[in-house]
Amino acid sequence: MAESIRDGVAESAVQRVTVTPGDQTAASLPVAGSEPAPVPAAAAAPLAAMPTWRMGIYMVSGMMLFLTQGLGMNIVNANLYQLQGEFSSSVNEVVWLSAAYVAPYASLSAALFKIRAQYGLRPFAQFSILIFIVASCLNLLVSDLHSAIVVRFISGMAAAPLSSLGFLYMLEAFPPQRKLTVGLSLALLCTLLAAPVARIVSPSLMQIGGWEGLYTFEMALALIALPIIYLLPLTAPPRANVIERMDILSYLLLATGLGCIAIFFTVGRFYWWFDAPFLGLLLAAAVACLTVMALIELPRKNPLIDLRWVFSRENIHMAGVLLLFRAVTSEQSSTAPGFYQQLGLVNDQTIMLYVVILLASIVGGLFCVLLMTTRYVDTAHAIALVLIATGAYLDSQATNLTRPEQMYLSQAMIAAGAAMFLPPVMAKGFGGALAKGLPYLVNFIAIFLFTQIIGSTMATAALGTFVTIREKFHSSVLVDRLLLSDPLVAQRLAQLTASYGRVITDKVLLNAEGLTLLGTQVTREAYVLAYADTFLVISLAALAGLVLLLAHMAWLRLSAARAAPSPSSLS
Repeated sequence: MAESIRDGVAESAVQRVTVTPGDQTAASLPVAGSEPAPVPAAAAAPLAAMPTWRMGIYMVSGMMLFLTQGLGMNIVNANLYQLQGEFSSSVNEVVWLSAAYVAPYASLSAALFKIRAQYGLRPFAQFSILIFIVASCLNLLVSDLHSAIVVRFISGMAAAPLSSLGFLYMLEAFPPQRKLTVGLSLALLCTLLAAPVARIVSPSLMQIGGWEGLYTFEMALALIALPIIYLLPLTAPPRANVIERMDILSYLLLATGLGCIAIFFTVGRFYWWFDAPFLGLLLAAAVACLTVMALIELPRKNPLIDLRWVFSRENIHMAGVLLLFRAVTSEQSSTAPGFYQQLGLVNDQTIMLYVVILLASIVGGLFCVLLMTTRYVDTAHAIALVLIATGAYLDSQATNLTRPEQMYLSQAMIAAGAAMFLPPVMAKGFGGALAKGLPYLVNFIAIFLFTQIIGSTMATAALGTFVTIREKFHSSVLVDRLLLSDPLVAQRLAQLTASYGRVITDKVLLNAEGLTLLGTQVTREAYVLAYADTFLVISLAALAGLVLLLAHMAWLRLSAARAAPSPSSLS
């Protein structure tokens, strides 16, 4: 059954951050409450007979769409602190740019899947790229922070369908039997490329034109993607009436709930969790909206999201694996950049590091593609966790003298591990959803969205909070040991005040300046120790995941051995 369904899929796709399965699934799977849609007999023939040069064009087009969408999401995160000067705002205010983008992005794909299935793929694709170009142009009209936040909200809405199209174009290049192996692995690899590329190109763009320089580049990529959509057709599946009236209310509640959660975890550690009353209101609104949505969905015959299936044992296990992935890979996406900032490094000084990360991601992704075509699929998980655990442990040995050159090896290991971890999990989960039918693809989207979008913000918030708590701990320990009667402390204070002795003649002011400089050094050292603790925790989490993975694999093999008939019983 599963194999026949898989052979009938011509446009199935899954998103990294906001995953949207493709439309051919809607053509080949029965829709609840309707007759199964007939599958054209020649649907798979063009894919099987596609020449190599045409496959390459579709693959490059998919990668271009991923970069277009991914740079829009990562380019602000890569320059969050630089944009403070651009908008004359504090970091607490600038972080709302990220929150505004994630809020609609976190849930929109659940609706886009049904919209595309009902109204057709090609109109959906053409309308999506036009909306994205309009959103990119609006970024060039931004004049203050408030308008930038509004435009970022629109950009988050426009980016969700574009990443879906990236998956569709990547999978279009492969025959049906390779979509969930080679095609899916390459698509997920492309989702990892935008983050390092944003770090590589953003210093030059910021120097050229600041905010406008960043988004002129994004608009240029969107204009390159425009002819791709119009000149390279995708296999058009038959349309199906899958949208019900109650789906609209359920989606609005889902979008509000997930959006509030995304904002809560994005800005919470900057305002601090218990100091800002609006954070509690956001969390209460999220709980209320998701509870009402659950009460609406549970009695429905054809729910937007089948909560009973979502919370089944297999899906809870998969969600746990995906959350572990987001937790351990947040070391590279959020923790390591924070460490570089505390060392006083700017984006210009980390360009080569992100070039290494980009190359390592490509190597790891291609190796995972190789494993996905063999029977050693689960091996990719083990290798990925070993690489991430080892890389994070090496980073935990960092000091205030550590520079990007000393982290090339560790960050390359983490990047390669991250590229190898996700495809096997997604292939299994997506295959299971395909086997159950079209409605369950939307449920699978909900699981993936929560673990990747919300899970990413939760992991970043948790690690950032841990860094802050550990910094306070190390600061208190270091300050307690700093006594002016200590000869080493007095010597250090004298060295710090010596450079100001010719300018400041007042001894009291000179000593105060020296104490300020000493306090700055103590704070920096406390942050270095806090980040080292965080790297170690990530390494231990990856090791714990590895132990659980090996135990699970051993249990499955033992169960299979027990279930296999003995030779004596066969005779």
